Amino acid sequence: MSEHQHDENCGCGEDHEHEEHVFIIANDEGEEREMVMVYTFESEDMMYAVLLDRQDPEQDGVIFRVEEENEEAFLVGIEDDEEWNRVQAIYEEIANTENGEQ
Repeated sequence: MSEHQHDENCGCGEDHEHEEHVFIIANDEGEEREMVMVYTFESEDMMYAVLLDRQDPEQDGVIFRVEEENEEAFLVGIEDDEEWNRVQAIYEEIANTENGEQ
């Protein structure tokens, strides 16, 4: 599993001021929200992205599978329960590690 959270302290040498990836996501009721990609991770040869609500970053993040087609990336909702449980457990483990909880 490889992951890298870009921020001003990550030390990778990239200019992070212009790297905010913003997506417009509609919920089940059709309400649109601006979401910011804050983290990516890989599991079973698939890439996943964690997005936070730009207006309410304290709200829980949302996990999407990232799929590529013709060199373009798309966010896809996870509908398979087994896949969802697996990636949610991985993300919770990453979040606990990042927060110093082990």
